Amino acid sequence: MRTSMNMAIVALAGIGLAGNAAAQMLSLNAAGATFPAPIYQKWFDEYKKAHPNVQVNYQANGSGGGISAMMQGTVDFAASDPPLTDKQVADMKVKPLHFPTVLGGVVLTYNLPGVTQELKFSPESIAGIYLGKIVKWNDQAIAKDNPGVKLPNTDVLPVYRADGSGTTYIFTDYLSQISPDWMKGPGKSTSVKFPAGTGQNKSDGVAGMVKQSPGAIGYVELIYALQNKMAFGAVKNASGVYLKPTLESVTAAAAGKAKAMETDLRVSIVNAAGKDAYPISAFTYLLIPSKIDDPKKKAAIVDFLKWMVGDGQKDCAALSYAPIPAAVAKVELKQIGQIQ
Repeated sequence: MRTSMNMAIVALAGIGLAGNAAAQMLSLNAAGATFPAPIYQKWFDEYKKAHPNVQVNYQANGSGGGISAMMQGTVDFAASDPPLTDKQVADMKVKPLHFPTVLGGVVLTYNLPGVTQELKFSPESIAGIYLGKIVKWNDQAIAKDNPGVKLPNTDVLPVYRADGSGTTYIFTDYLSQISPDWMKGPGKSTSVKFPAGTGQNKSDGVAGMVKQSPGAIGYVELIYALQNKMAFGAVKNASGVYLKPTLESVTAAAAGKAKAMETDLRVSIVNAAGKDAYPISAFTYLLIPSKIDDPKKKAAIVDFLKWMVGDGQKDCAALSYAPIPAAVAKVELKQIGQIQ
């Protein structure tokens, strides 16, 4: 009888401990950019291993979705490739702070059966394709970029993001800087009216459409092209050098911005000067409220940010992202102190 009673007490104690553990679990909700989603998922998993009671639930629904969710107050923080405008900051109930997390490259991936050589793309060719002015793969502009390559008389199918997308912002920011016609026309935004082609939702939608459509070309994050084993081209930079994105060439694109970021972390690094700079590169950001009422959430978010700009950067290279420069990390660590 006594043994049964003792077992019952132990069982009840076990239930109580389990209940306390569940009660102590802290869930943080976040949403936004697909561009850095692979590294964010890695970070949240690694952070949870070290902090079992902190669970970050991240929905990769595009930068536009993350910004909208933050404005509506349905997430604890958001992720966006484009930095917010002054007006967007002013429209937020709580002023958000921008924390650059990694650097990455956007690539032009294509499906051109029979062409085994790696293609090169000049700014004029890229703008011409997405403006709908270049409609055949053997157009003289593309041929000029690729001497000696036998290009087919195949229709060009530009593929773009149909949803609000930070990747679209990066790509259209680039197009706006290299093409006056693009700047005066569609312009730069997370969502623009593309003059030609077909739209697909999210990066995997763009990648899937390119992969299944001969003659297609699309823009995706480097990691998506690598994961899907898709061909992608070299892009002519501001110094006239054709480059593919590497950790070094993406980092080089940010080289001239470190000083400016001491006063404002919101910068564009597309079409950066320098022969080693990959031209379609960008920082991506976490948007963190400057005031967090829940003390437990504040403590967890602050601790995660400190870990992210430190040990978390060690995970970047394996997923084809470039780590933030040390000078930028220093500014971010100082900015963490502004969270109330």
